[in-house]
Amino acid sequence: MHHPTPETTLKDTFGYEAFRGNQKEIIDHLIEGGDALVLMPTGGGKSLCYQIPGLLRQGTAVVVSPLIALMQDQVEALRQNGVKAGSLNSALTQGSALQMERAMVQGELDLVYVAPERLMTPRFQDLLSQTHVSLFAIDEAHCVSQWGHDFRPEYMQLAILAERFPQVPRIALTATADPIVREEMAERLHLTQAKRFVSSFDRPNIRYRIVVKNNPKKQLQDFIEREHDEDSGIVYCLSRKKVESTAAWLSDRGYTALPYHAGLPQDVRAENQRRFITEDQVIIVATVAFGMGIDKPDVRFVAHLDLPKNLESYYQETGRAGRDGLPADAWMAYSLGDAVFLRQMLDSSDGNETFKRIQHQKLNAMLGFCEITGCRRQALLTYFGETLDTPCGNCDTCLEPIDTWEGTTEAQKALSCVYRTGQRFGAGHLINVLLGKITEKVEGCGHENVSTFGIGKDRSDSEWRSVYRQLVAAGLLSVEAQTGGFRLNERSMPVLKGQEQVLFRKDPTPARKGTKSAKRAHASRLMEEVCVAPGARALWDKLKTFRKETAKEAGIPPYLVFNDATLADLIEKMPTDDIEMLSVSGIGQQKLSSYGDEILAIIDEHLKDFI
Repeated sequence: MHHPTPETTLKDTFGYEAFRGNQKEIIDHLIEGGDALVLMPTGGGKSLCYQIPGLLRQGTAVVVSPLIALMQDQVEALRQNGVKAGSLNSALTQGSALQMERAMVQGELDLVYVAPERLMTPRFQDLLSQTHVSLFAIDEAHCVSQWGHDFRPEYMQLAILAERFPQVPRIALTATADPIVREEMAERLHLTQAKRFVSSFDRPNIRYRIVVKNNPKKQLQDFIEREHDEDSGIVYCLSRKKVESTAAWLSDRGYTALPYHAGLPQDVRAENQRRFITEDQVIIVATVAFGMGIDKPDVRFVAHLDLPKNLESYYQETGRAGRDGLPADAWMAYSLGDAVFLRQMLDSSDGNETFKRIQHQKLNAMLGFCEITGCRRQALLTYFGETLDTPCGNCDTCLEPIDTWEGTTEAQKALSCVYRTGQRFGAGHLINVLLGKITEKVEGCGHENVSTFGIGKDRSDSEWRSVYRQLVAAGLLSVEAQTGGFRLNERSMPVLKGQEQVLFRKDPTPARKGTKSAKRAHASRLMEEVCVAPGARALWDKLKTFRKETAKEAGIPPYLVFNDATLADLIEKMPTDDIEMLSVSGIGQQKLSSYGDEILAIIDEHLKDFI
């Protein structure tokens, strides 16, 4: 009998031909007993980095994971691949938990998943001392950081593992790219000596796009209709009210759109999350509370109807799209109102000056990212300390280059109007003054008499709105925390005095509705790239139906049977026997024996129809 190697395990158990990025290096390091700190983006294949060493090292691998949904998902995926895996969490009955503990002590499990709270209990620590532990994997390790948004105090105690089990290798993994958080992880988990593996944070399959809001719900609907009519996606909104109204709006238009926020009853939330995970073509509309612990690989789009506070959040939320490596979209609608609201929120928040200053820098980077005229992916990666040498060719600014215009005079008029009207009004009123419109408010304030009244008639309302939006985004105008009105700051002065030139980006004009080409441009980007051969669409539908029925019978999400990348590979390779089946991405020995015959029959039938 040959000893299994990382390569044979990857092929036979998981069904993949080759390792990606630095997976192999990490796996070898861990098998040899080294500690590792792994920073790898979502969808980069983090879990294989500890699952394969867990299978190859003697004993049971203990995986610390913060959420039950995530654990159950991973355990079920491993079992589908024939791996002896289990989890210990509060969702188990006492009987099942005892059974699992027994299996652990008797060495019958390759991997056991556990929540940090349970890991720290005396009972579990006692279990550990009776178990032959092969390695500890700490997943979602950024939960140890107090600066992060997912802080879990129990993670702080995980340093104990280093003291109690000095011989057992430990690996901590995260998809958070923030350098501050990295240092905190190394320190708090006693992994300062561990070897660090940093992957590229680029997600080349995600197409980034940002549009200026004019009718956001309608813009969202058009985007989904045009490119993701039959796909699963996530829509993020800031407020619970907006979540509800957006979900209702999409539902009225024939989509399965479900709300998710902290104010909903627990059972409704759980049910909506279950439907999103197990059904096809479900759109979840959520506040940012949603997403931790969602391992769904076939989310084809993430849409933002409100601006995230910083690029870390944006990266993390958009990163929930396209985990399977297939084409996906990150789409966002953004407006002057967003910029004003976030600046106001920041200024009136609690927190010392240092904290506020850091948050302001982060918000500036986020706003700058929205207004950029160059490649978005280059800017995003630069923010995380990585360079991309050439523009990506897969973001809106690359696909439809943005023009700029010299707008120093317009900037001076806009700033001067803020000054002349007393530095306490928002864009709406200021634009009316610039356009020379007599409204109740203009008359009430006597602003038809100021020198800037009517000096902006040569530009439209939307052009002035764009000017104000870009001035606020660039920090050339400040926002009053209480009222949201604009006031000048030290950076406004050089512009007003003509010492500094201002370039504005020319907002793209929204595509006209109903043009045939726009409608037909994408049935779905995925379909377009996968189903090129004649009849491929028909086979795709048959395979999806098989996947759906099989999953339903087993009571698991469809993607645990096969993910979309496996379906796409089946269509491309059209295997006709077991050997060819094993060359398909994601099909190992266990899946071949579980589903091989039925898949081959479906393909055989299909070939008869099309030949």
